[in-house]
Amino acid sequence: MAGRSLPISPYSPATRLRPPDTPCRKPVCFNSNSNFEYHFRFSGVHVFPNRLGFERSQVWRIRSDVKSEPYEVSKSAPGAFKFKEKLGFGVGVGEREEDGDEVVEDGVMWWEEFPKRWTIVVLCFSAFLLCNMDRVNMSIAILPMSSEFHWNSTTVGLIQSSFFWGYLLTQIAGGIWADTVGGKRVLAFGVIWWSVATVLTPIAAKLGLPFLLIVRAFMGIGEGVAMPAMNNLLSKWVPVAERSRSLALVYSGMYLGSVTGLAFSPFLIHSYGWPSVFFSFGSLGTVWAALWLNKAYSSPLEDPELRPEEKKLIFKNRVSEEPVKSIPWGLILSKAPVWALITCHFCHNWGTFILLTWMPTYYNQVLGFNLTESGLFCVLPWLTMAFSANLGGWIADTLVSKGWSVTTVRKVMQSIGFLGPAFFLSQLSHVDSPAMAVFCMACSQGSDAFSQSGLYSNHQDIAPRYSGVLLGLSNTAGVLAGVFGTAATGYILQHGSWDEVFDVAIGLYLAGTVIWNLFSTGEKIID
Repeated sequence: MAGRSLPISPYSPATRLRPPDTPCRKPVCFNSNSNFEYHFRFSGVHVFPNRLGFERSQVWRIRSDVKSEPYEVSKSAPGAFKFKEKLGFGVGVGEREEDGDEVVEDGVMWWEEFPKRWTIVVLCFSAFLLCNMDRVNMSIAILPMSSEFHWNSTTVGLIQSSFFWGYLLTQIAGGIWADTVGGKRVLAFGVIWWSVATVLTPIAAKLGLPFLLIVRAFMGIGEGVAMPAMNNLLSKWVPVAERSRSLALVYSGMYLGSVTGLAFSPFLIHSYGWPSVFFSFGSLGTVWAALWLNKAYSSPLEDPELRPEEKKLIFKNRVSEEPVKSIPWGLILSKAPVWALITCHFCHNWGTFILLTWMPTYYNQVLGFNLTESGLFCVLPWLTMAFSANLGGWIADTLVSKGWSVTTVRKVMQSIGFLGPAFFLSQLSHVDSPAMAVFCMACSQGSDAFSQSGLYSNHQDIAPRYSGVLLGLSNTAGVLAGVFGTAATGYILQHGSWDEVFDVAIGLYLAGTVIWNLFSTGEKIID
């Protein structure tokens, strides 16, 4: 062989063959009547340039097995190994070759490498998008409905608060259910349940007020399990270093759901009548349910397609995966940070739910906007919240990664979430233009969204194994704030003014700030 080059022609056709079972790793020369055969093997790709025109009395048979770390041929290999350019054929991708116990995978598409934990987060985001779309459509549709059915402010407040009757019932139950049977099934139940109730709302309204109140309460039952189930799922799927960002993204789905609902509801009402809002929004739940049941798992341990490196990342510094069989209620309720969380959730939600349910009415009655303008201007505060929630999540996770204690980060973020809305709501009584009023509303809601990196992230901090139950417990207090606050606003407006409505919310924001900074913690207190 010495001194003689191998005349491999770049124009010779290529034939892909599997290698023999017993490869020969050294060049072998023997006489035969066969023609020359040359066999390359690189990373599971076998190439045979065939019949290169040697003398019939002499054949060189060479087999070369080259094993190396995977690399992209066109970028990492020397020029002699750029098969596509030198030999005129491409290296196959997307194939699997087995050599004993070794398995080589090529051609993985980008969506297959998208982290599975973030697939769960995105699906939860979309569930919460639908959640608030189906919730806020009533705040727009209530205007033509009240005119058609001759409802006064007290009746409107009763209808708006009836949602929270069912929402209240399933907070703790949803948390227990999620912690014991898994968040996947619980969230699927919730979305399907509230979607059906949304579709039934126009039918119930035409049957009479009692039927409407029952259907709205049924809708609350479905949405009531969503937050505990989501919290349970993220506590299992998302590592601590990504907690604030993931929760901020999921909760921004609520804000963008409000944006979508408030933006499209006036158009649908003007074009097709107010029932179309409930029919169209409710039907979207079936699409989400199909994706969720196909892609989601309650725990990384249940996902057969989860890559080992991602599983290792998720389980680093994770809590025990033993299933929850009983809830230590006495231990949970004996902790001061738990009660701080419950109390502050009440203070926060009083103002949030008032703005969620009554903002279109405020724009219509006080600022003089028509139905379409009310819906469009209501979009701005929710857009601000979606941006601020993700900004706050990024800031919180960055501070934790730089060495700030979780306790300090949670207190700073929640203080912004309380004091910001308190300040901007206090300015509403002093503004003299609709533009400034909308600006104050937007800033109030935007600063409120920092709460997603404060109290809303705290359940997983202090009791990760029981995060679903703990969120159900604290959100029960938050729902009570929604029930009392929404109904009380209708009563106050019938006997007073909007200034009094905002004064109550401001007082609760300030009280929450004091309680949170005195008693909250970001450390795990319940194993």
